[in-house]
Amino acid sequence: MVAFAMKASVLAACLLGAASPALAQTAPAKPAPIDRNILHVQVILDHLGFGPGVLDGRGGQSLVAALKGFQEAKGLPITGKPDARTLQALYPYRAARPTVTVVLTPEMLAGPFVNPFPKDPAKQAELPSLGYKTVMEKLGEMFHTTPAVIVALNSPTTKLAPGTKVVFPNALPTSRAYDPKLKPDWIATLTMLNVDAKQPQADHIVVDKSDGVLRVLDANDKLIAQFSATMGSGHDPLPLGTWKIYGSDYNPKFHFNPALFWDAKKGQQKEMLPPGPNGPVGVVWMDLSKEHYGIHGTPNPETIGRAESHGCIRLTNWDAARLSMMIKPGTKAVFQD
Repeated sequence: MVAFAMKASVLAACLLGAASPALAQTAPAKPAPIDRNILHVQVILDHLGFGPGVLDGRGGQSLVAALKGFQEAKGLPITGKPDARTLQALYPYRAARPTVTVVLTPEMLAGPFVNPFPKDPAKQAELPSLGYKTVMEKLGEMFHTTPAVIVALNSPTTKLAPGTKVVFPNALPTSRAYDPKLKPDWIATLTMLNVDAKQPQADHIVVDKSDGVLRVLDANDKLIAQFSATMGSGHDPLPLGTWKIYGSDYNPKFHFNPALFWDAKKGQQKEMLPPGPNGPVGVVWMDLSKEHYGIHGTPNPETIGRAESHGCIRLTNWDAARLSMMIKPGTKAVFQD
């Protein structure tokens, strides 16, 4: 069922002194330790537009790719490592500390939530939205991380209630001065995902299959941003070539057509799925001139760069939202091996 009552129940628990939900109820109590030095590097790269995937204080291919992008942009040797010259180049941005302590608000804890979350598209189509399953999942996306990392940075007994102080990876933006011409619901999504209002403007983008990244470049072909991406599969390969981005659909509905999905189950029908961050394309769809293809978000940010897609280019919801602010209708998109 859709847990519309979550906000009220949390507030009631706080006001009446009853037991509020705790971090340990929605994530492992003993996740792997976090390296704050690595987390600091990830946070700085995230702020600079070189998305390292989830902010988790651990190494991995997404961090390597982000470091390579940053090194290229700064004219450094491309090693993919936080070596001495790279750390020196990151040093001016050290004011972006690895973590931030935030006081939980009713808005941060608000649903509606969908739990249990149906897998069947026909059941999903009956819902008013494809929202987050839990408060912890929402908080994870808000701070570009996972529930397990939030638990690791706090006590498993930390209460999820208004007024509670919680430590998060520092994904807070420097500006929330979003374009007032944007629709209020999209501004609310950008705010919730802590997407900075200040973004560089792309001349063109390059989706690089070999490196597993989406690269954003200016008119002089200089790299100005980069995001880890999932692209294509054996069944639905990345459509190589030069395309155009027609435009962006914010908080989109999704037309599920089983004829376009090789793994669709027999008997499934066409469905119009409601919008929501846990929808198949996440919070935004950037339509491409290649029919049925687009660049979009995902309900599973931890799988970016590790899972296959149905041919489209998939980013974390926060990176997809950020990219949508960098492009405009007609932006060239080059897909290459």
